[in-house]
This record gives sequence, structure tokens and C-alpha cells, in this order.
Amino acid sequence: MAFLRWILRLLTLLIVSHSVCVLFYYTPNTHSSREVMRDTLQRLHCAKLRRKFSIITDTKSLNMKTFTQELGDFLNCPYKPNMTEQELNRLSLQFLCNATGSLFHTKRNTAVNQSIPYETSATQTYTMNAAIHSMLPEDFPWSGRRLGRCAVVGSGGILKNSSCGREIDSADFVIRFNLALINDSDVGLKTDLITVNPTQIRREFNNMEQNPDPLVERVSVYGNASLAIPAFAYTFCTGLSIRTLKVLHPIRPQQPVVFFSPIYLRTLDRLWKGRGLKSVRLSSGFLLINTALELCEDVHVYGFWPFDTDLQDNPIPYHYYDQLRPHPYMHKMSEEFVRLLQLHSQGALTLHLQPCPSETH
Repeated sequence: MAFLRWILRLLTLLIVSHSVCVLFYYTPNTHSSREVMRDTLQRLHCAKLRRKFSIITDTKSLNMKTFTQELGDFLNCPYKPNMTEQELNRLSLQFLCNATGSLFHTKRNTAVNQSIPYETSATQTYTMNAAIHSMLPEDFPWSGRRLGRCAVVGSGGILKNSSCGREIDSADFVIRFNLALINDSDVGLKTDLITVNPTQIRREFNNMEQNPDPLVERVSVYGNASLAIPAFAYTFCTGLSIRTLKVLHPIRPQQPVVFFSPIYLRTLDRLWKGRGLKSVRLSSGFLLINTALELCEDVHVYGFWPFDTDLQDNPIPYHYYDQLRPHPYMHKMSEEFVRLLQLHSQGALTLHLQPCPSETH
């Protein structure tokens, strides 16, 4: 009887010991399997979102709540630039539009007495005279070289409290728009190229010949950045642009005032109309993102967000520095945005829509 009890106790110990061993043996593998399954599902979800956003073309039928939720998920997916897509975009833009040699009028690509067409007119032209020609830049500041990492900084309210200033300033070349205000915290200070809208000149600096100080003070904060004006978009732009050039050239010769080539603007406009983007004119932001795709090795886009709320459904201003709205019919900001989202999904550029890592870390 005692022997039987001993045998039963031994069997019990063996069973318990075996169970414990099984428990400890299988737990790590079970945990690992769950992680693998979770990672696989996450990768599939990211791939599905990438496909979805790479073909999106219309915002009219979007459910904004679903759209922002999915976009937030997508932006949290691992991102890797696609060098093939970048090179295909660069070659296509260079062959069809050629910002490399024709983005602006320079002494090298423009002759005295040359007839310059207007972007928006089939009949009107401007004849380049010797006085204006003498104030054009000799050549492009990037002539003969490819720009490195470029930051194209829009004016969207999504940049407010973004802490992206240091990240933007670390770029090799920084593009801004419409004399936007700058700060070191959210949008940075570095500027290599900034656009000036002729209507902005008329509204804010129409007395510049008599009192150039406000204009000079405004542009001097951008250092030696080129000031780009669409002088030949509409006929009314020409006089305002030439007045700006004549005021600034003798006072700030180190800061070029450059005129966009209407041929380049027309060509780029036709390219995107052929791809289904039906706006009266491309926005200056969308225009120069395309320019950056041609000129830069790596394009990072900030502050392009045309909606009234952010990804967390918080209300935001249209601009990070004021409440002005865009022209309601001139540009199709939301349609341009989904084209940028396509390019991001394809790995051709990096679209930044979330706060940057804190500068204190």
C-alpha cells in the first residue's frame, strides 16, 4: 500500500513538472506568434492605405472623419522614400518643364528686346528692355548643381504649434511663400527662396517709391533669399513687379528680385491639367513643390493642409499667421493636396502633417 502511494506521488510530481515545463516552453513562442500576427496585420493595413492614397484624386466625396482617421494611421506607418519614383518625377519634370534652365528670367536665358508672352493671355506680350534686363540675375543660384534636401514650407494653420522650426532649418534649401512670417519654433528662419504676390505689393506696399522702408524691412528678415514674383502672369502684375524690382535692386542688391518665366508656368499648368487637375491656375505652393521635385534630391513638404480641422479634428486657422482665406475660384487647394498625398504614398516626396519632435529633445 505504501508502495502504491509512493508511485502515485511520483506520477503526480512528473505530471505537474511536465505541465510547468510545457507552460514555460510554449509561452514565449505564443507571445512571439501574436507579435508576428500583429505586425503582419499592421503591414497589410499600411499597404492597403498606401494603395488607397496613391490613387486618390477627389475630395468632394470624402468623409472627412474617416479620411483623417485613415490618414493619421497611414502617417504612423513606416515610411521609406522611393528613389525610382523620385528619379522618374525628376526626369519627367525636367524634360517637360525644365525648371533647371527656365524657372526664372535671367541674363543668360533672356535677351534685350525679347518678346515675353503672358501666362494667361494668348495675344499680349511684354518686350524686355535694357534697363530691366540689367537688373535680372546673371543665372540661377543652383546653376550646375543639384540641390540636396529641400523644405517647401506652406502657410497652413497646421504648422501652428508644430515645433517644426529646427527640422525645417536643417534643410539645404528652404522655399517659402507670400512673404510669410517666420519664427524659430514652428516654421524656422532659414529662407533661400520666397514668393511675393503682386496683389500683396499693391495692398501693403503701394507707396514704396515714396517710402521704401516698410518693404525693405519686410524682405530683409529673409537674408539674401531670392524674391520670386509672377510678373508675367497677368498684365496688372507687370507694373507692380517692375516697381518692386526698381525699389529693391539699389537698396538690397544681394537679395535678387526674380521674375517667373510664363513659359514654365504654362507648361507646368498644362502638365497637371492633363493629369486631371482642373484649377484656373496652380497655386504658388504646388508650383514650387514641382520645381523642388526637379531640382532637389529629397523633398520635404510642410504646412500644406487645406482643411479647417487637423488630423485630431481640432479647429485650425487657414494660415499659421493670419485668418485670410484663398481666392475661392482661382486655386483648387484640396485637389492639389490629394496630388501631394499621392506623391507621398508613392515615395516621391515626404508630406509632414503632424507635429515634429520637440526641439528640447
